[in-house]
Parts: sequence; structure tokens; C-alpha cells
Amino acid sequence: MNSEPSTWSVFAQDVKVTDDTVTFDLTDGRSISAPIVWYPRLAYGTPDERNKWELIGDGVGVHWPDLDEDISVENLLHGKLSGESQASLQRWLDQRKMKAAG
Repeated sequence: MNSEPSTWSVFAQDVKVTDDTVTFDLTDGRSISAPIVWYPRLAYGTPDERNKWELIGDGVGVHWPDLDEDISVENLLHGKLSGESQASLQRWLDQRKMKAAG
């Protein structure tokens, strides 16, 4: 991901996540959305987890600490889905189940 602030001129400034989409509002006035199913950790997250996000750097991307998910503006603009493998996602889901069980 080549998204260093010195080479990238469009940044995220706000984020909205619904049951269907993730939307970044960008500093150039555009909003860009993608289906939430492109990012399984967001899809499996609770509304509280989805709404707890932080900008990476000056807004080159967004991080969801409770879901351990990162999405860059560049990848969203290029329509890139999550690169997480099914095995990794399954391990993460299993860990969530164990934590929820107490």
C-alpha cells in the first residue's frame, strides 16, 4: 500500500458504517462506499465496534481497534476487498466466540 501522506492527497475525515455499507467522507468532498461484506470483520462486528474507529495518520486509512481491521483510502478507492484469508477470519471468529463465552 503506497499511502504515505507525502504521496497521497486524498484523506478520510469521517466514517459511517451501516449493516450494508462502509462509507468514507474524503477531504476533497467525495464520499466513497463499499459493501460491508467486502470487510468481514466489519460485517461481524457489533454496531458499537463498528462505530469505534480512528484515523490512521492524517486520514490515509481507518482503524477499528475492537475488530483489528484497517482499510486504506487508496484500497477503498480502488475497490480492493479485504485481503484476509478464510483461515485467518475463522481463527478471529473462534477467538470472539471464546471471549463471549467467558
